[in-house]
Amino acid sequence: MKLNNTKWFTEIGEKTGIAFSLAIEKKLHEETTPYQHIDIYQTKTFGRLMVIDGYIMLSDRDNFLYHEMMSHIPLFTHPNPKRILIIGGGDCGTLREVLKHPQIESAVQVEIDERVTRLAEEYFPSLCDNNHDPRAYFYFEDGIRFVAQAPNNSMDIIIIDSTDPIGPAEGLFQAPFYTHCRRLLSTEGILVQQSESPLIHQPLIKSIHEEMKKAGFLETRTLTYPQCVYPSGWWSLTLAGKDLSQFRKVDAQSKTFSTHYYNADIHQAALALPEFLRCLHPE
Repeated sequence: MKLNNTKWFTEIGEKTGIAFSLAIEKKLHEETTPYQHIDIYQTKTFGRLMVIDGYIMLSDRDNFLYHEMMSHIPLFTHPNPKRILIIGGGDCGTLREVLKHPQIESAVQVEIDERVTRLAEEYFPSLCDNNHDPRAYFYFEDGIRFVAQAPNNSMDIIIIDSTDPIGPAEGLFQAPFYTHCRRLLSTEGILVQQSESPLIHQPLIKSIHEEMKKAGFLETRTLTYPQCVYPSGWWSLTLAGKDLSQFRKVDAQSKTFSTHYYNADIHQAALALPEFLRCLHPE
């Protein structure tokens, strides 16, 4: 992380050799929680910016790309989703999108650091529009422990809206955790994991497929989308379940809520993979 004298915030990736900068007008907030260090900035062109441990989490300008794809892709893939579990997602953007679907009966969000959610409510209020929906349930605890203790067949979709696979989040990318997720899911259940950049994190994506298969998921599939504030500007999600190449296209075309990016054509297009990623995609 760097904020130089010309007021540019720069996220530097030493391993990838990539840096990304945004012009900053001022710092709005800074604190260290028991889990991480959080900064919030006002940028010149991307609105407000949340940074955790020196890594960009979201900006006002482009967060809709991530939140819409992480939520509507699995929700329109599942034949009849009603019970949703979000692991992580403390900024509440994914929760907001999930609760746009009228058939959802419950959406449980498990975030280890409550301060992320409280700061999102203060500095990113539009992401928290549905926080008071009676279908929303909040647990501020470790997601791995929560899943290990949750009852069988209690969820239709599990969305792993996590940070990078380092530190406490590392276990969210491994077979033991995925095995518990599979136990929680209903027969038609779907697991979705944010899976980093398809351009620079291919070994991780390959590992995610392998770990999901070890956990007993029969089908896995990676979909990609743009995300300019994340490394390489290109991001991905990986699904586990069955019949993942099919989705409720008519329902997506006639959705009763607004989105900025997601639609049925985007969903269909995201199912197409570039050749180099097809090679990493186990059949």
